Amino acid sequence: MASFRIAGDQHLKGEISPQGAKNEALQILCAVLLTDQPVTIHNIPDIRDVNKLIELLGDLGVQVKQLSPSSYRFQADQVDISILDTADYREKASALRGSVMLLGPMLGRFKTGRIPRPGGDKIGRRRLDTHFLGFEKLGAKFNFDSDESGMYHVDASHLKGTYMLLDEASVTGTANVVMAAVLAEGTTTIYNAACEPYLQQLCSMLNRMGAKISGISSNLLTIEGVDKLGGTDHTMLPDMIEIGSFIGLAAMTQSEITIKNCQIPQLGIIPDVFKRLGIKMEFRGDDIFVPAQEHYQIESFLDGGMMTVSDAPWPGFTPDLLSIVLVTAIQAQGTLLVHQKMFESRLFFVDKLIEMGAQMILCDPHRATVIGLNRQQQLKGIRMSSPDIRAGVALLIAALSAKGESIIDNIEQIDRGYQNIDGRLNAIGAKIERL
Repeated sequence: MASFRIAGDQHLKGEISPQGAKNEALQILCAVLLTDQPVTIHNIPDIRDVNKLIELLGDLGVQVKQLSPSSYRFQADQVDISILDTADYREKASALRGSVMLLGPMLGRFKTGRIPRPGGDKIGRRRLDTHFLGFEKLGAKFNFDSDESGMYHVDASHLKGTYMLLDEASVTGTANVVMAAVLAEGTTTIYNAACEPYLQQLCSMLNRMGAKISGISSNLLTIEGVDKLGGTDHTMLPDMIEIGSFIGLAAMTQSEITIKNCQIPQLGIIPDVFKRLGIKMEFRGDDIFVPAQEHYQIESFLDGGMMTVSDAPWPGFTPDLLSIVLVTAIQAQGTLLVHQKMFESRLFFVDKLIEMGAQMILCDPHRATVIGLNRQQQLKGIRMSSPDIRAGVALLIAALSAKGESIIDNIEQIDRGYQNIDGRLNAIGAKIERL
């Protein structure tokens, strides 16, 4: 198990480029299974979850060629479905939350699929019902082994398009059903579909491969099934979660940071939410410049009520940035209520921030109140452990702003979602040592 040793009270300065989007990568990489033609993907982040998924594709028989540090060519013309029955596949897939995204392409192209109960962050209940209910609507039948193997077996020999109303606007659930439906017979209509930029990217890529998807960027998708898909080239968006993390980092550490090539129109309300915390920023072309700020003040609602930031399906605020908003508010002036609606365990790292000196109240598993310190006192360094990807980076931001030295254990969680985060931050003035 690796750790970070962080020297606190560092003011950073310089330019930093966000990695390719992790959440987009997990969908796009699985989509290469839908064709036997070459698919080239650019701006792939070099992070643990993505690298494990690429390894898993190789195990399935996909030819993988790395063209540059962030570009790969995939060709799934020799896929061996029998691999799905091996213990090695079960072990690797169960350790990776994104492995569930393999199921839709396998059902669409090979008419069968197997997937173990996937792993990932321990942030609360993350049900798969939306995926399976969608597959069932298309005509798939599945069984679950209740023994130690915990395998889902799905028969999709008679996939037919249909109308469905998703029980929740799940991004991964929508993407999985879309990938199964593009090769199903007839027309599929998906209402209450997720419409995040990453899903828009997936649908646009599939259309370039020969799919017929309309309604992209809305919550009503119509998919006319086709017999076969071809190859394509695809470039992934920058990671909006990294961009938000760097905005919060700049504010907490009084740093002057320019975040490069942000694809600002695809960020939705993310910049506006950080502006409500009082953080100044300038859009310079497609770059975001965050000046060093000694003070930033949280806005109030028009009626004088306390500002609340909560998560919601796109175009609402992404739940992956609530941990960053929470930690950024520590040194603001004012009070903020953070309401995490989707995951009941994602705020349980608040105790570490309180131990560092933050003024917070964990109201319940879904809500926390932050009383901003307004630089009247500084956080102090402690030893702590990263419980999940987003909380890990929030703790890293807190440690960089704190007085003294901090150690963060279990940084494998951070490495799952952030590419060489220590090296990139050290390049602009941080002092992070990997132990």
